[in-house]
Amino acid sequence: MSNKDGAIATNINNEFEKLWSNSRSIPLSDDVIKNYKERYQAKKDLQRQLSRVLKEKSPSVEEFRPNTMQLQFINALNVLVNKKKTKALLLSATGTGKTFAAAFAIRDLVIEPKKMLFLVHREEIAKQALKTFSKVFRNRRSMGLLTGNHKDLEADFVFGTVQTISRDNALEQFQKNDFDVIVIDEVHHAGAPTYQKIMGHFEPKLWLGLTATPTRTDGFDIFSLFDHNIAHEISLRQALNTDLLCPFHYFGVSDLDLGENFDSLELRDFNKLTSKERVKHILAKAKYYGHGGIEGTKLKGLIFCSRKDEAQKIAELMGAEGYRCQVLTGDDSQETRISAIDRLSNNDKRDDGLDYILTVDIFNEGVDIPKVNQIIMLRATESPIVFIQQLGRGLRKADGKDFVVILDFIGNYSTNYFIPIALSGDRSYNKDNMRRHVTTPNTEIEGASTVHFEEIAKKRILDSIDKANTTDSKLIRQAYQNLKFRLGHIPSLQDFVDNGTITPIKIFDKYGSYYEFLNKFEPDYPNKGKLDQKQQLFLQWVSQKYARGKRADELKLIADLISRAENLNFQTFNASHWINALANKAGFTSSEYKIINLTKQLSGTFNSQKLKNLAFIHQNANGSYSIDPYLVQSIQSNLAFRNLLTETIEFGLKQNQIQYANRYKETDFVLYQKYTYDEVQRLLGWTRNLNAQNIGGYFYDAETKTLPVFINYVKEENAIAYEDRFISPDELIALSKHPRKASSTDADHMFKRTEADRNNKIYLFVRKNKDDKETKEFYFLGEINAHGNPTEVRMPESNDTAFEIQYKLETPVRADIFEYITEG
Repeated sequence: MSNKDGAIATNINNEFEKLWSNSRSIPLSDDVIKNYKERYQAKKDLQRQLSRVLKEKSPSVEEFRPNTMQLQFINALNVLVNKKKTKALLLSATGTGKTFAAAFAIRDLVIEPKKMLFLVHREEIAKQALKTFSKVFRNRRSMGLLTGNHKDLEADFVFGTVQTISRDNALEQFQKNDFDVIVIDEVHHAGAPTYQKIMGHFEPKLWLGLTATPTRTDGFDIFSLFDHNIAHEISLRQALNTDLLCPFHYFGVSDLDLGENFDSLELRDFNKLTSKERVKHILAKAKYYGHGGIEGTKLKGLIFCSRKDEAQKIAELMGAEGYRCQVLTGDDSQETRISAIDRLSNNDKRDDGLDYILTVDIFNEGVDIPKVNQIIMLRATESPIVFIQQLGRGLRKADGKDFVVILDFIGNYSTNYFIPIALSGDRSYNKDNMRRHVTTPNTEIEGASTVHFEEIAKKRILDSIDKANTTDSKLIRQAYQNLKFRLGHIPSLQDFVDNGTITPIKIFDKYGSYYEFLNKFEPDYPNKGKLDQKQQLFLQWVSQKYARGKRADELKLIADLISRAENLNFQTFNASHWINALANKAGFTSSEYKIINLTKQLSGTFNSQKLKNLAFIHQNANGSYSIDPYLVQSIQSNLAFRNLLTETIEFGLKQNQIQYANRYKETDFVLYQKYTYDEVQRLLGWTRNLNAQNIGGYFYDAETKTLPVFINYVKEENAIAYEDRFISPDELIALSKHPRKASSTDADHMFKRTEADRNNKIYLFVRKNKDDKETKEFYFLGEINAHGNPTEVRMPESNDTAFEIQYKLETPVRADIFEYITEG
């Protein structure tokens, strides 16, 4: 998690020294241990006695009260019902008590239903739901089952399976309005024909859908089915943070070589998948990392395998090692499943108890085994949704269970990059963010939960991230479709941000603009075909270059030009006066070279070949400026173009407010945000735009007296071996270009040795992985100053002279960023 010299390790050592030298610290001895055990045992005995007394005083009147999340849901549902809404969704992370929430909500509903139907897809889930409702309602309603084995049709509250109720002979026994409320558990299945048949038959006063995973991959729109009425939503992170779930300790461990191909799971060698060597490896890790629960609690494990035959063979081999195992699949009867769950849950009370249940996917959802205290994942992570479903099987709270251990055996899979996405909840698909979530994962985890990766497992995930295509059309289209389903309309750019899904920047990078994406893929897009080629290029220019919001100035200036065109203000203007006036009004800084930079930006001077004929403003013969006439015509005559351009500008300004408002000193940069070579030059106000090769590791701009230092902390394999290195979070040794001597002008600029260099500003930009085609950004780490004198060194490969510079950072690098950058 941290190298021995890392910031986190240093902090731990400092804290240890404080405790070690504290006057209240005493030497550890047998007497100290004995006294502690006696006090601890006395406290536990008192707690047990108190618990027993409380139970004896109220053996049959246990009071169940809704938690904070459930209260919020109850109130929100009643608001919808009072508005005459007939459909509602509860979206709640696995383990947060959706069934209890539904029971409390039905009990406290303003319409107080006399009859209710609770739909599930398995009989054991129906039985669990019936027990939950019985605890909440006690004897206020009669309750029964309608399944293949039970026909309690006269009960007030009926808990039935979809398979039974969807049959014609079952539906014929009910009128369409027999039930006041119908609850559908795991409602993401409701697109199936059996569910649709039931929903087509009944007309209750309220349909209530419950799910942790509303998004589907089959294209069915669950949100539309429920009129987009989301009564309440709680994420895994929120649930952990509010102590609704049991904390987890996740360990990403390396699996053995399974003969897998990086791009295909099908090529794994079954003999290796089910070898004795692999089983011994699994059991060794399981024993090493242990399981949750207070001292003396027995192991109660759940293992997810990739296929049935793998599960059967591994169970057999684990049995030979002395572990009591049973495989459960969709082929097993519910009696078999219920028996196995009880044998696992109560293995401390039964002679035929189980240590592990092995399965493929039947425990992904629905069935609860709260006492599970260890989960083992023996399959590739092919979806963040399935990962969270399986992890969630261990997150329910239970007596004697203080945490759950998650062991994820990570092979050489192309989809490993889904792991940091699932654990962090970050759906931006920014590859550098993914890497940071792997390298410093515990900065993203809520509550008492922790995440750890073994080194080989970490490398496999990082390799997967490097090779992942996060601008893949399928990924973007799926994220778009899911959001459209949720909202019930074509999402705006801001909708992507507000709903925590993939960033629109990915759409800009892949397609040029949101318009071009919608024009290509959205059949209901009202603006389809309304922009000509040149208008599309204007929109692409703003989308790809300025809408990231890293500086607001260009966006505010373009917005002002649009306003001028709308108001028929075609007067020529002095660019300096215009920019200064707007800077004073809109609250951004202006200076001589920044004004030149902004003028060149909007004149298209720095544009790529594709955009070379575009300009927002043109210089006239007398030195004044005018708005581009084609832009004026387009804004006046094409409402779609004007609205799309305005929406993109507003999105960029909002991005700026959210991520880039806290500027560093007098610069336009924000500490720890990321910038490309092009963006650094633009935000420094340079009046030229150099390519990366001309900049090299640094470049001095004499006009602005700025010198950005660019460091690639992970080098290309064949790159010149510059040994740039951090000594500590606020000290860095960097090497000059070569050949360079300590007497060179480069050293003058860095060490500020001449009068002309006294006011130079040197800024540090560092990135982790130069090879990644998608991640071309550097972390901004603030201003740095050279100390001492340059030290000449001889470069071993070229025999050239270079010199070392020792820099002091004005702001020490934040611990998580420092650890991410410096660890291998």
